[in-house]
Amino acid sequence: MKVKLFDESHELDLEKSINKFLSEKHTEVIDIKYQVAIETFGEEQIYCFSAMIIYR
Repeated sequence: MKVKLFDESHELDLEKSINKFLSEKHTEVIDIKYQVAIETFGEEQIYCFSAMIIYR
């Protein structure tokens, strides 16, 4: 088994990255783990959208 990690600041960018990986790899996906982290920096909110794909 292998893993691939993705980290984007916008959920649509994460979606595009994952779809591109899946279309190019043609592998058996075992699981996908998804996470969102939010950090406040002054008045600004910083989002981090990440995913881990476990595959063969």
